[in-house]
Amino acid sequence: MKLQKVMPNAGSVERDAAQECQATTVPTSSGDGSPSAKPHTSVDTNTIRKSLIRKAVNRILHLACRFGPGGSTLRPFLHRLRGVRIGKNVWIGDDVYLDNEFPECIELHDGAMIELRATVIAHTHGAGKVIIGKNAFVGAGSMIVAAAKHTIVIGEGAVVVASSLVNRNIPPYTLYGSDNARPLAKITKPFTATTSYEEFIATLRSLSV
Repeated sequence: MKLQKVMPNAGSVERDAAQECQATTVPTSSGDGSPSAKPHTSVDTNTIRKSLIRKAVNRILHLACRFGPGGSTLRPFLHRLRGVRIGKNVWIGDDVYLDNEFPECIELHDGAMIELRATVIAHTHGAGKVIIGKNAFVGAGSMIVAAAKHTIVIGEGAVVVASSLVNRNIPPYTLYGSDNARPLAKITKPFTATTSYEEFIATLRSLSV
């Protein structure tokens, strides 16, 4: 998929992008090299070591991206080294957080702008994907969060108002802003490390009037 374009069919983008990200972040195979749903029984220490080194390097690069200069030069360059897919003429503001665990699951298309202290999280108990379209604008302090196996697409030319929460697709050329914070539901099962996103959502209950 070319970075210069946001695909018009958001549903197909979600399916394809999520599958691609899952395939690259959770690889498994059987003894003959064919795909398998079962994890390896043996541990490849070299692979683990390389993975840990890569994660450490990515985090060091991330710190340089967040606090270093060059919103249209150095920061995009360093984020590309981390694995973030970035098009041309992209602006990344001071202290912008782009997912530490799955930087390869974030795409910033040509002319996209992410302002001061915005946060993009491309995983929630598993990898998802975030695509910020051509010439889209993400305001300061906004948070974009993708659930596991889901993709959020911010369409071409869309504008996200400062301090907004984005957890769904935004159509092209749409001004988007979050409502004032308010209670949404009763939690019956805490969202702990052992609770999947699907389980958490299923156990929410409506608030009594």
